[in-house]
Amino acid sequence: MFTVLGASGYVGSHLVAHLRSCGYPVWAPARGDVEIFSRPLGHVFYCVGLTADFRTRPFETVEAHVGFLADVLQRAQFESLLYLSSTRVYMGGSSTQEDAPLTVCPAEPAHLYNLSKLAGESLCHASGRPGVRVVRLSNVVGPDMEPTSGNFIASLLNGARMGHIFLQSSLESTKDYIHVNDVMEGLLLIAVKGCSSIYNLASGKNTTHKEWMHWMVQNFGCDFSVELNAPVQHFPEIEVGKMEKEFGFCARSELDFRTVSIKK
Repeated sequence: MFTVLGASGYVGSHLVAHLRSCGYPVWAPARGDVEIFSRPLGHVFYCVGLTADFRTRPFETVEAHVGFLADVLQRAQFESLLYLSSTRVYMGGSSTQEDAPLTVCPAEPAHLYNLSKLAGESLCHASGRPGVRVVRLSNVVGPDMEPTSGNFIASLLNGARMGHIFLQSSLESTKDYIHVNDVMEGLLLIAVKGCSSIYNLASGKNTTHKEWMHWMVQNFGCDFSVELNAPVQHFPEIEVGKMEKEFGFCARSELDFRTVSIKK
């Protein structure tokens, strides 16, 4: 039995569909469903969270990443719980190993996301409940992303569909992207077979904005422009050795751009 909390989001909705296609019984409670605290949940995926709009919704961000999580850890009946965090927490760090020290700046509004995710991670580790694990997800892409979700690639695709993309960061900027299908496989492995308390789930390979632009121009016939003196946003390559060693897991070596799309 699996329970997906946050099933209305991109990862959560794909997870529900994937688990059901594998023949597992899945419960996807709506937000505020009080049954969460009165019935056995089995294996829980905690997908609740905010992404692009966290800057304008600070209190909801903390509630989603920490407050509601605290209630679930204290009151819910479950066999295991997998908390979905983010590789964004490695911003400014010197290493992307799961146990490496991290750098955050509380005075920087953009770091609220990182801080709240790390608080959620710490709460998982300190809860004392068996079977509680953390996974730091890279930037997830795939089919049918919401064009207004705030996802960077979804926004580029939306621009490409309209004929023009305006980039506010340099073409040399890089990030790690992982396909949603690989995420589904990795999450299930961790939830059912995971022995460690924390994992990175990423491709282990960065893709540049330039590579994305080349594909979009070729496939959409759009053009693009880059903001004058646009900054280079370079994320470190994510260490994926633990997933490879423990499960033999390896995300597709080359991101299949053809499977990435937004809803019509």
